Amino acid sequence: MSNPANANPAALVTGASRGIGRGIAIELARSGYDLVINYCGSLAGAEESAEQCRRAADDAGRGIRVTLYQGDVGLDADRRRLIDCARDAFGRLDLLVNNAGITSIGRADILEAEEENFDRLMATNLKGPFFLSQLAANWMIELSGSGLQSYRPKIVTISSISAYAVSTNRADYCMGKAALGMMTKLYAARLADHGINVFEVCPGVIASDMTAPVQEKYDKLIAEGMSPIRRWGTPEDVGKAVAAIANDAFPFSTGEVINVDGGYHFRRL
Repeated sequence: MSNPANANPAALVTGASRGIGRGIAIELARSGYDLVINYCGSLAGAEESAEQCRRAADDAGRGIRVTLYQGDVGLDADRRRLIDCARDAFGRLDLLVNNAGITSIGRADILEAEEENFDRLMATNLKGPFFLSQLAANWMIELSGSGLQSYRPKIVTISSISAYAVSTNRADYCMGKAALGMMTKLYAARLADHGINVFEVCPGVIASDMTAPVQEKYDKLIAEGMSPIRRWGTPEDVGKAVAAIANDAFPFSTGEVINVDGGYHFRRL
């Protein structure tokens, strides 16, 4: 096990082999965070994320360590091994980023949605973050009492505008993302006395392989003014928001929602 004293802060980012997760990991690397890059299916994608993180850190004059871990956050054993991986690699955890998620399987109409697909999505998108946060929080509490200097741990969960924007062919996805907002508040309330701040980052329409199949639809909506800032969001946009939290830009905030959506979330006349 690594000695946590006098070391870089360490972050665990789930679902970091592509898209938003990769963008978050790169910005954290630029800030000098050691990283556990979790992936479920694509080792090649995770290796590319790791390489881009190392390059970003080098460009910023940072020396970091990166380790990869394959695991499904929807499975208890994998979650426990993921925390053990961070413990063995770095001996500390300053930031958990709950990013891993899947889209609605089959995008079925709410009147035709299947229970098996519902359960599979909720395991990854809701149960996984809830119980991984529990494991991380208990370790963070342990570390907080260990005398570790300048230790200000945080938990960040990536939700979505789908938490409040209805899509009747993605009911499970919308419901899971909405529940993450309450999860954030619950953990924020429970962990405040331990000095652990908890945040929800809510991305809008972000250019990634997940949104590629609906690019034409959103190109049109964005051009028509769906959001005040008329462009696609990028994984880098989300990464910069998470990095701001990680770098303690909001020390007197917890349970807060950081919208990264070009202004989509507010109503206009």
